[in-house]
Amino acid sequence: MSEFTVIDPATARPITTLQRAEVADVDAAVARAVAAQRGWAALAPGARADALRAFARVVEEHVEELAQLEVRNSGHPVGSARWEAGHVAQVLNYYSGAPERLMGAQIPVPGGLDVTFHEPYGVVGIIVPWNFPMTIASWGFAPALAAGNAVVLKPAELTPLTAVRLGELALEAGLPEGLFQVVVGSGTVVGQRFVSHPDVRKVVFTGSTEVGVSVAAGCAQLLKPVTLELGGKSANVVFEDADLVAAAAAVPGSVFDNAGQDCCARSRLLVQRSVYDRFLELLEPAVRDWRVGDPASEATDMGPLISAGHRDSVAAYLDGVDVAFRGSAPTGDGFWFAPAVVLAEPGDRVAREEIFGPVVAVLPFDDEADAIRLANDTVYGLAGSIWTENLGRAVRVSRAVKSGVLSVNSHSSVRYWTPFGGMKASGLGRELGPDAAEHFTETKNVFFATDRA
Repeated sequence: MSEFTVIDPATARPITTLQRAEVADVDAAVARAVAAQRGWAALAPGARADALRAFARVVEEHVEELAQLEVRNSGHPVGSARWEAGHVAQVLNYYSGAPERLMGAQIPVPGGLDVTFHEPYGVVGIIVPWNFPMTIASWGFAPALAAGNAVVLKPAELTPLTAVRLGELALEAGLPEGLFQVVVGSGTVVGQRFVSHPDVRKVVFTGSTEVGVSVAAGCAQLLKPVTLELGGKSANVVFEDADLVAAAAAVPGSVFDNAGQDCCARSRLLVQRSVYDRFLELLEPAVRDWRVGDPASEATDMGPLISAGHRDSVAAYLDGVDVAFRGSAPTGDGFWFAPAVVLAEPGDRVAREEIFGPVVAVLPFDDEADAIRLANDTVYGLAGSIWTENLGRAVRVSRAVKSGVLSVNSHSSVRYWTPFGGMKASGLGRELGPDAAEHFTETKNVFFATDRA
């Protein structure tokens, strides 16, 4: 095993050192998961439900500890981190209702009785990104466990600490040994082994589109199902009849939350030409007042970027562009970056590529058809927002924009009780919502003959 150092992005100082797993370690974890899954799947549905509720209670008891870990490891503002830790418990509670509701069907057939069963895959490998380590992990492991699977989870090397702690809390809550394991290591070793291991029967990946394509291609070699939640370049569409004050006030949160390190970030701001200048006037003070600073402070809206390399990548997008105005950020140690508002053209790199940082490209549009055309002028299709007081327009535009998750007069993208996922290059499949546990099962059809020859 080789060692790697986990860094605090707010100070650029080391937090701890962890060991990278090798292929043999992954294989051992999968073997333990295979054994644990048999017993877990054999439990009565109510017993699995009780176990998940116990896990949720233990997470609730450790919300502050998990939040403080995320503040240090990910640079998330403490208020956001507390919400994220609480969200993990809520997701577990929600899917604790699934084992007793995974109902098959009775299908009318001649000559007998036909029924369907939802059978768990077995072992599920979940690969989690660094931007929302706790929440995205729970979207996979909670419904997978509820459906009767075992889970092996690989967190990102940049942000492994909350995942490691959740693995420990699962054991404290009484989940069987081997049922929910966290394996820390590189994507090229741990993640790739999830893809190639014959006993990992489904893979869930959240990350870049480029890597997601590689994961899907590898899984196809074993006819292994995969759920992919990938990149985004979401549009925030503001029509002239919108509440401009409310829309402008909401923009910073829509794109600068988590320092823009969010696949749902509304990083393209499309504003109707007739109100374009007025909207920029309203937007400037909202950006100026967005508080970037110490993530441990209750007053902070945005912390640092995750690493020095990522900060350099984000900064490169501002080379040679028309920056309308910027917010402020601390100087000195830490990977700080001031939010930026850029005036752009549709073909500009800043308006087409996923920056994954606090940069928003503003583009004007002429009418409803032009807004739809610009919103769809991207390979991505994950999220988006539409601001209008016209109900008919809201319905027309939301149906016409090719994105998996849209909000009208808000920037909400994720509720654990509603489906989440993308179209086009933003992914395959859906997470969350009432059907998520079913997505971790295979449908088995059984016919019982009742007529005797």
